[in-house]
Amino acid sequence: MIVAGLGCRKGSTREELLSALDAACTEAGISRSSIAALATGDIKREEPGILQLAETLGLPLHIVNDDALMDAEPRTKTVSRHSLAKTLSSSLSEAAALAVAGERSEIIVPRLISKGATCALAEMKEPA
Repeated sequence: MIVAGLGCRKGSTREELLSALDAACTEAGISRSSIAALATGDIKREEPGILQLAETLGLPLHIVNDDALMDAEPRTKTVSRHSLAKTLSSSLSEAAALAVAGERSEIIVPRLISKGATCALAEMKEPA
């Protein structure tokens, strides 16, 4: 299962978020249809662009609480000072993706920035 974690500036559009998602999919060498779910932090719960993107793509949107973001924090790959200041997570998009993809998940595409939106991809890894 691949989860796309999203973050954005306030007021980012669905198209800006889609640009970030598509950039992450391209980086991973996968199609958009490989994404099973979207995730973001509680701070972005009401962000219209994220809500519209989930509706447009027909994907579940998981809102991750601060405790779950902090639990995923040690597995994030990038550091955003803006994210740290607003969410206590070094990368909202990475931590949200990891939290939803599960305890054994890994980042397959670190946070990418496109047009003011961020996207990271995490994948659940099967036990060895």
